[in-house]
Amino acid sequence: MEFIDKKFVSINNLMVKLRKKKCSSKNLLILFPHCIQHSECKQNVKNDLNECKRCGKCKIKDLIEFSEKYGVHISLATGGRVALQKVKSEEIHGVVAIACEKELRTGLMAAAPKTIFAVPNLRPHGYCKDTDVYMDEVKEAVEKFLK
Repeated sequence: MEFIDKKFVSINNLMVKLRKKKCSSKNLLILFPHCIQHSECKQNVKNDLNECKRCGKCKIKDLIEFSEKYGVHISLATGGRVALQKVKSEEIHGVVAIACEKELRTGLMAAAPKTIFAVPNLRPHGYCKDTDVYMDEVKEAVEKFLK
């Protein structure tokens, strides 16, 4: 099934690139999973990203700074339903979603026809623990959406 998830994400991203959908920064959302937060971190960023001390042990610091630089919305997904609710918001026209391929596939299908560029996370410690993301991929996806 992992092979199918990867192919589904790849095809989705190709379609997003071909559509060349543009939106303003105020209508773009970066959505990322809670597993990007360092597992030993004591900060409760699940409820408030401002709780992040920006220590650099995980990519949350980079994602927050990136959202500030480009003026885009950013949200931590604590679960599928919460993520879907944020993605389906009328003010959101484009999404850069970071997660494992399985979660991305599920989210892409549930949020259709919303335009979502999916960025698979890196899992050096396995699923759902201390995951990572290539910030260059996030930057490229955001810049493709912005006018």
